[in-house]
Amino acid sequence: MKRIILIFVLLLLLVGCSYNNEDTENTKPTNDITNNEEEAEEVKMILKIGSDVIDVIWYDNASVKDLMNHINNELTIELHEYGNFEQTGLLGFTLVSNDERMNVGPGDIVLYNSNQICLYYGNNSWSFTKLGRINLSENKIKELLSTSDKVTITLEIKK
Repeated sequence: MKRIILIFVLLLLLVGCSYNNEDTENTKPTNDITNNEEEAEEVKMILKIGSDVIDVIWYDNASVKDLMNHINNELTIELHEYGNFEQTGLLGFTLVSNDERMNVGPGDIVLYNSNQICLYYGNNSWSFTKLGRINLSENKIKELLSTSDKVTITLEIKK
């Protein structure tokens, strides 16, 4: 009887230890995303709106890694206001995506249609791939993004 109980407890421990939640990997935020897992160096992607460096929490997913691989040193994108809630612009290339229906709000940075980056200062609901989140107050986000029909952003890779 003791052997059966011991075997049962060991099986429970083995099953419990092997649990792996892969769903959280795509939305795990990070400021330091490595470009190549074998690379020891940390690589950061910097977002500038105009000349202001913006604090962004980039998500650790395939789309962000693909975006970083497309940026040599920097990439400048002209965004255009759309719908009084976002600034959106063409990347000039297509990224891998994992679109899912979601609600977005001020500060969210998403990939739309695999080739457009959208920065939100209002709310929307659509199918997107999350890229990151601007780490500023809602008022500051609205001030940066809603006061002009066009906003120029620059993405830079810093090692």
